[in-house]
Amino acid sequence: MRSDGDDSWWGLGRQQLLGLLVMVELSTVPFVALLLIFLGSHVNSEAFDHHYNSGDVVPIYANKAFPYPNLGDDFPFCSQDAKARVDKMLNGNHLVLTPYKFEFLEDKQFELLCKKTFSKTYVSKLRSVIEDGYRMLLYHEDMPIWALVGTVDMDHRDKTIKTDYYIYNHYDFEFVYHNDTVIDVIVLVDSSYMVNVTEDVEADVEFTYSVRWFVTQDPYDKRMETYINYSNVPPHNFAVGYSIANSSFTILILIVCLLIFYIRVLRKDISKYACDVEEAEMADNQEHTGWKNIHGDVFRFPKYKSLFAAAIGSGTQLLVIMIAILILGVTDVCQLYLPRVFMNVLASIYALTCVISGYTSTSFYHQLEGTRWTGNLLLTVGLYLGPLFLTFVVNNTVAVLYGSTTALPSGETVKLSLFWILLALLLFILGAFFGKKKVLDFQAPCRTTKCPKEVPKLHWYRGVLPQMALAGFLPFSVIILQIYDILNAVSGYKIYTSYDSMLIMLFLILIMTALVSVVMTYFQLSAEDHEWWWRSFLCGGSTGLYVFAYSIYYSLHLTEMNDLTQTMFFFGYMACLGYGIFLALGTVGFYASLMFVRYLYASIKCD
Repeated sequence: MRSDGDDSWWGLGRQQLLGLLVMVELSTVPFVALLLIFLGSHVNSEAFDHHYNSGDVVPIYANKAFPYPNLGDDFPFCSQDAKARVDKMLNGNHLVLTPYKFEFLEDKQFELLCKKTFSKTYVSKLRSVIEDGYRMLLYHEDMPIWALVGTVDMDHRDKTIKTDYYIYNHYDFEFVYHNDTVIDVIVLVDSSYMVNVTEDVEADVEFTYSVRWFVTQDPYDKRMETYINYSNVPPHNFAVGYSIANSSFTILILIVCLLIFYIRVLRKDISKYACDVEEAEMADNQEHTGWKNIHGDVFRFPKYKSLFAAAIGSGTQLLVIMIAILILGVTDVCQLYLPRVFMNVLASIYALTCVISGYTSTSFYHQLEGTRWTGNLLLTVGLYLGPLFLTFVVNNTVAVLYGSTTALPSGETVKLSLFWILLALLLFILGAFFGKKKVLDFQAPCRTTKCPKEVPKLHWYRGVLPQMALAGFLPFSVIILQIYDILNAVSGYKIYTSYDSMLIMLFLILIMTALVSVVMTYFQLSAEDHEWWWRSFLCGGSTGLYVFAYSIYYSLHLTEMNDLTQTMFFFGYMACLGYGIFLALGTVGFYASLMFVRYLYASIKCD
């Protein structure tokens, strides 16, 4: 029996709260439209002027070459105009205008950029980043431009290997244009123009650059195809195809094993206990053990039902976001390979899908006979959005303290964050309103006894952590190649464009997660452990823990991160990514197990 006091919210009664929700429902649509217009206008304010007349300045912006160490304000070696920058609000970057002077359609030869004197300490720092393969990362509009800072020359002629370090002090820029737009920018280096920085001595360096312009017939909207083709070179396609084939074969083996198990074992048990359980026990005159012996406890609602419903609601939302992003990437409705576009689309989809999270969490919470639905709603709002926003605040604070280009201006950050959170909160409330109105009864084929049966003591390998470790390994093996590509894209090494293969991998991992969760749930029920609700969620979501663990390996062995800002950003957002995968796949694991348990106990007479 639910009391009206349980449905109060900060002193509001039931009728007042429902009236408030109706008003929110009626006013949300125009408000959402206004917020989206605001977001769109802010995004458009970041857009560049794509059209140039002869002699117009073509700007080139610089960013740090994450995840390699940042050389500071002098990168790339000549002072930049810190006031002339483009705020990438949803990207988490400031792009600083470089001192290069490029005029549209005007060639230049060995133009002096600046003269610098490198101290002994700075020369030593240069050698370390050259050895680590440091690349400067420039931008024109949304197009990234990579160029090596220096090179290492190893002489093997002597018995002792001699290593020399050089920095490039001249770059050749090749601009490709069509009519009045820039289609591509290529940076070339020449080994004839280098400065030796092998010894710890002061070095006087003159930096120069040359510019040439080439015409093309490719239109402006095809300018990113170069990066797409670069990201899908034949070795990459072969590896992705091999990964898909290997994952499909693994899933086929799992399905065959489950079919054999069902035909030889499970179907026999189901047919044996198709009659009443008590009659079967009297006929056999023996004690029965296993999953059929806990039919009175298997549908007992889990502990912490509010947290469980919030996790299911958040996981459903994140799963919808993953599918929507990949479908948009495959259909090329949006140019998601552009970082600015990707972040804008991701933020918009997350805000709009909050209605799904609110609806799923509230509806499922009421199926579990929960009464404090307002507390459940607040828990749903903060379960993923809270850690994500906290990570953003901490990272931005660290970036401000260290003077990093990734720091966002506080005023604009607060304004955009408040608008976005307000939009998400309203849609959470709207989804909860519909979820409260349309509540279905929980369909349990067996009645639940009043007194729960004690869970027997299990072997260590049937514990939560060993089961999670086993359940997450196979699904993670499906996406390990895609995770590597995504980390490379995050690190600035490439642009991720393999949305078609990632969509296939997503469906494969969903299938594998469901199959593995069903197997783990059956083994748990066979040991007469009826507390399968949380276990199925944790086993299904354990793949997210593998993703975060792999990011640790990636940062330690495949990058050279040693700066606090870079480390905080990388691990903070990778933790959010792993946590999101945990919630999404945990929801898949639970729903798959729920369908299996319902089918299993509906096949026998339990009452």
